[in-house]
Amino acid sequence: MTTPALTVKSLLSQQNVKVKFEEILKDRAAGFTANLAVMVNNSAALSKCDPMTVISAAVVAASLDLPIDPNLGFAHVIPYGDKAQFQIGYKGLVQLAQRTGQYKTLNVTEIYDGWLVTENPVTGEYEFNFSAKKSDTIIGYAAYLKLLNGFEKTEYWPVDKIEKHARRFSQTYKKGYGQWKDDFEAMARKTVLKALLSKWGILSVEMQKAVKFDQGVVKSVEDQEVEYMDNDPIAAVFDEGPVKGKRIVTEGKEQGNA
Repeated sequence: MTTPALTVKSLLSQQNVKVKFEEILKDRAAGFTANLAVMVNNSAALSKCDPMTVISAAVVAASLDLPIDPNLGFAHVIPYGDKAQFQIGYKGLVQLAQRTGQYKTLNVTEIYDGWLVTENPVTGEYEFNFSAKKSDTIIGYAAYLKLLNGFEKTEYWPVDKIEKHARRFSQTYKKGYGQWKDDFEAMARKTVLKALLSKWGILSVEMQKAVKFDQGVVKSVEDQEVEYMDNDPIAAVFDEGPVKGKRIVTEGKEQGNA
């Protein structure tokens, strides 16, 4: 019986799939697809996924011109049961934001015990003293942006808010596996940065596409159809509450089942 890993490899050898990646990546397509094949072959969980969902997630990453090497942290092809999801990393969000040419500064970092001085919940302003570190305990994460027009904004989430958010919107977090377990810091940074950019940043077409496909099983790249199985990242950005069951979103249409 042919294994999913070999099926992914055989799909990558098909002319229509080759042409698709070549149209997107030009002369970088061969390196990208070779990396994908190796990544699937080296992952027992990813090797068991529906090969078309692996290819579709990779096409989204390619269309955003983001590498899928898990060691780089820009974009990921993540197994979820028998299907693969596209996930953007916080470095990928930074990359997409920088491409707009509208940012003077964009950063996200951990906040240690003693650094946070004051917080104004009305204005959303924070004061930090980075020379007042009391311990190595991380109490939260903060993202900051400054646009070329002078507008600036800070988003700060304490660790307990991030953990509450993860419990609310990620089934894998509650079950003790997945990206949240493997790299909590990267997911925490991504969550806070994504909240900042979604509310206050420049939402380019690429950024909107990344947010829409993030943490979803890609059904169709062309029709922008995505199925959210672990969580709903769009609702999560605005903290709307968990969506029961699966939600399938297409361009301009939405279907749900409880």
